[in-house]
Amino acid sequence: MLFRRTLVLIVFALATVSWYLTPARASSSTPDTRPRIVAFGDSLTAGLGVSAEESYPAQLQRRLDVLGYTYRVINAGVSGDTTAGGLRRVSWILTNKPDLVILELGANDGLRGLSVDQTQHNLREIIQRLRGAGVGIVLAGMKLPPNYGQDYTTRFEAMYRTVAREQQVPFIPYFLEGVGGSSSLNQADGIHPTGEGYKVVVENLLKTLIPILNEKPQRLSLLLNPGE
Repeated sequence: MLFRRTLVLIVFALATVSWYLTPARASSSTPDTRPRIVAFGDSLTAGLGVSAEESYPAQLQRRLDVLGYTYRVINAGVSGDTTAGGLRRVSWILTNKPDLVILELGANDGLRGLSVDQTQHNLREIIQRLRGAGVGIVLAGMKLPPNYGQDYTTRFEAMYRTVAREQQVPFIPYFLEGVGGSSSLNQADGIHPTGEGYKVVVENLLKTLIPILNEKPQRLSLLLNPGE
């Protein structure tokens, strides 16, 4: 009986040591030192209506992993956020210590019919504050449905190009290119992509992102100091 009890204790001890030495245990205690890409946006970034794994930041993370880019992608999307709300969140974004921010904001400003000039001002302020903290930025543009009127929609779309040109940041003209307006790639609301829709978003995004990552740190230096 004593022998059996001793044997059980030895097996338990070995199992406990083995559990502490497993890769999963080691990884959980190892700091993640990868440079960070923060996806800064609204519900289109948060992934409203799809699982967390289907959101574009999660899919971007998987694609970068497969392609061999050792970056950590952080989802900083807040459903319903406007550029004004984003401006208030910049300090929190910076606590994540991003190397690069993908800025996708403004759609809710447009859907609410807010001042284009004010939205433009907010985007400019966000970019300048991020750049001042040493962060690179990629700006994603948006479009509005035609029922908002030609004058407003034209000014709204042009706003992104203006900000990108003035601030000299990489620019994606339309975040939902190839997805917006597609019934098969959007949810029932016709606004938010499905998981398959976000796959298209990520592939489009990579066309702008990969050249930046390939040229780091030289490319990020230019993003932070566009006048050089």
